[in-house]
Amino acid sequence: MAGTKVQSEVPKTRQRPIVRLGVLLISHSLLVSVLCCTAGVLALLLLPVLAKNTYISENALMPGSASSMLSNQEVSEANKLIKDITSLYSKPSTAAIESRRLIAQYMSNLGAEVNYHKFHPQPNEFHPLHFFSSPDAGMIQENFSCASYGVNTVGVIRAPRGDGKEAIVLMTPYNSVNGDLQEALPLGIAYSVFSLLTQVTWLAKDIIWLVADSQYGEYAAVAAWLRDYHTPVFSDLSSLNTELCHDSSYILDLKENSNLERKISYEFRRSGTMAAALVLKVAYRNEVEDTLSIFAEASNGQMPNLDLINIVNYLAVHRQGYRVKVEKVWSLLNSKWLKILGEIFESLGKFVKSLNPDWKFGIPVAEYIEGTATLASSLYYQAIGVPTGPHGAFRDYQVDAITLEISPRVSFNNKDRRNDFLLQGGRLIEGVIRSVNNLLEKFHQSFFLYLLTSPSKFVSVGVYMIAFALLVAPLPVVAASLYAETHNLIPTSEKEKSAADDELGSVIRSWKWLNSAKRVFIVHLWGAMVSLFPYFISQIPNCTPTTNFHVWFLLSVFSLVILKWILGSPFSQLCGLQPQEEWAILKSVTISSFFIGLCLMSVINFATAEIGALLMVPTSLMAHPLKLDVRGGRFLRFSRAICNLVLGVISFPPATFFILKGMFEGYSGINAGDFWNWVESLWAWNSATYLYIGMVHLPCWILCVHVLLHPC
Repeated sequence: MAGTKVQSEVPKTRQRPIVRLGVLLISHSLLVSVLCCTAGVLALLLLPVLAKNTYISENALMPGSASSMLSNQEVSEANKLIKDITSLYSKPSTAAIESRRLIAQYMSNLGAEVNYHKFHPQPNEFHPLHFFSSPDAGMIQENFSCASYGVNTVGVIRAPRGDGKEAIVLMTPYNSVNGDLQEALPLGIAYSVFSLLTQVTWLAKDIIWLVADSQYGEYAAVAAWLRDYHTPVFSDLSSLNTELCHDSSYILDLKENSNLERKISYEFRRSGTMAAALVLKVAYRNEVEDTLSIFAEASNGQMPNLDLINIVNYLAVHRQGYRVKVEKVWSLLNSKWLKILGEIFESLGKFVKSLNPDWKFGIPVAEYIEGTATLASSLYYQAIGVPTGPHGAFRDYQVDAITLEISPRVSFNNKDRRNDFLLQGGRLIEGVIRSVNNLLEKFHQSFFLYLLTSPSKFVSVGVYMIAFALLVAPLPVVAASLYAETHNLIPTSEKEKSAADDELGSVIRSWKWLNSAKRVFIVHLWGAMVSLFPYFISQIPNCTPTTNFHVWFLLSVFSLVILKWILGSPFSQLCGLQPQEEWAILKSVTISSFFIGLCLMSVINFATAEIGALLMVPTSLMAHPLKLDVRGGRFLRFSRAICNLVLGVISFPPATFFILKGMFEGYSGINAGDFWNWVESLWAWNSATYLYIGMVHLPCWILCVHVLLHPC
């Protein structure tokens, strides 16, 4: 139609829902941070309430399905072994020699294949290239002392129904130099079980009894044997050792007993893949009842399959009448704030139950306090990455292993009670071995990532990762918000959207964040350098831990001053940033790098990432120049400055260590050397937590302090 004006409207482009959600979160980053951090801490405190009862996932285990076959006959033979060993203590000069020969003879009399394993103990030393790598091969060095060698005694029972491709290891540490009755009792328990297993017909897996020479440390002896077990040496080391050590015949006097010579040798005895390993120890703690303590944490937070702990707990409680214990943070049991929190959760549980009886929430106050103390211990020992016993050496080779420490309610000198004690402990070990013997494959059905709140309750990774996810969720949101606010990228109306899109391209091309990224990168390099300082400091002779700590601190500060001079050079002004833009972008890049570091650490050791997020996320989110807060003169700004100072002190690694140590153990005996000793244990055991502290946590803390002290 002529004269008709056709007006065409340009259709509005609508953003995708995910983009709109991202813009919404970024524009309300403060609210998101408060809600997520509060929810993360609350989720962490709720873990004892959300813990589930343990259960046997692998039906083939069938713990307790068969009656125990261990009788008083095996116990009497075990008592004879204990008596013979303890009688050697009156001859300290020859006790070590004779006790090894005696144990080997008892093993050999049962028909087992017996051999001695000589090893040279390797002290744990810090080396920057040994993280995440296997230990050295342990070859004989040119300069050595024959007296410094340890000797393990190993007995192997071949399974009548097996093919030699699988084995179960029973390990008992024994100090042949300073042995006592407490050291001899585990040998008696293990010997009674070993004697029984030579007679049964149902055995489908070989049994290896390792009597580890613990005079140089339990872990060192087991680690040396496992290293040689999995790394065969194709040379005649037995003859080499005999030629080099003229007194090596003291271990086995070939002239006195030719029959024993034919049964025992230095040739390394092997079996197949290890299905599981049990470390048996005995300790007298003046308990009210017979107790069994379970230690499961291995290096870098590794845990055995939960089914192994479950069958031990089931057999110990329901078959042998033990009170099973796991480690706790004992100081939390008397915590008043924890009691108040438990009362709140208990009241909430009663209220929820009144609404619907089928809803189960809340636990008694006493159970919550004990569960929290156990959870804190489990989280701590997983986080530091140091094994809690010699079972950690097995876990390094992906063998499920735990340490069992039995504590009787009466003294070891009570001979009438000793038979019952040996029978009770032997039947527990027999039941566990019988359950593992039923497996047709390795443990895989149950959990490998979990936290214990009691011997019969656990929190799986699917539950406790929620707290970590909530804690770290604000980090990318705040980082994006800071960057967007600095460059005015958050549109406030429909009219500004197109202008913001045009500006986005120009900002990306400007690379204004490059200066801050350079600073963050250099500070992380400084963190790596600080992590290497102890390697050189440890070479200084005759230095106390306190002196080493002071030297480490001074070197770190001196290197930081040099970096500060580099960061303050004219090169830092190339991008032409305003002061208010500079600190905001620096904080944004810092938070981004910390988020990446936490996510990487969660893959290596989740417990370390959880504790690191709890300490450092609030510090990094609240970091704001103190000069601006003080200049503002408002109460909220002044409160934020105070919170920043408090969080800055708490999140500093040495301060965190001393605060926690003082809370749990008291402040009376604290000195600077304690922190050095603690860190030394981390690097000596190649703990990834040491790398996290030096290369993630400390650089992030330094950058946050830099933001706080920024001269706006």
